[in-house]
Amino acid sequence: MRVSVFTIIISLSAFTLVCLSWTSAFSDNTSESKWDELLKREPFIYTVPKVNKETSIDGVYVKKALKHGEMVPCRRCPDWLANPGIWRIYFNRGAYRIINTSTGWKSIGTYIVSKDRILLSNDPSCIDDFGLYKFLIKDRVLKFEVIDDPCAIELRGSNLSEAPWLSCYPPNEEAAITEHWPKPVGCR
Repeated sequence: MRVSVFTIIISLSAFTLVCLSWTSAFSDNTSESKWDELLKREPFIYTVPKVNKETSIDGVYVKKALKHGEMVPCRRCPDWLANPGIWRIYFNRGAYRIINTSTGWKSIGTYIVSKDRILLSNDPSCIDDFGLYKFLIKDRVLKFEVIDDPCAIELRGSNLSEAPWLSCYPPNEEAAITEHWPKPVGCR
């Protein structure tokens, strides 16, 4: 039985197309595509209305969560669990969005800022809970201090305050244009 070169080329082309379509079907499940989808969503207002105005905390921040013991596989991990990896949070005009780029876990909610305090609400993980924090932004680093946050058995508070968050915005216009600045890992 002779197989022509033409038949082999057609077969390989068909195989390649099948592989590419199969790969693209699963590529939408990446953390970056989840992030892009999250940015398109608006938080549902369970309790406190969204205040749609710029605040001092607005921006994108990242942190690297360190490994605390061994990760245990679970079917329904607790929300806001500080799994190791890169975390990204975006505060924008009263709405926040957060994702762990390693696990793909994500959430959304609203916030209100008054001086150095931030109140988080409307989180689908804990619709009746409010989180009150003191925050400080110094040298483009955001730090949270929990005042009171019962959300997800207090995991939201420990996650947000566990490590400093680095700003993804360049320090000045020149750095923004030239990209000559130490961009933190996890910024896009």
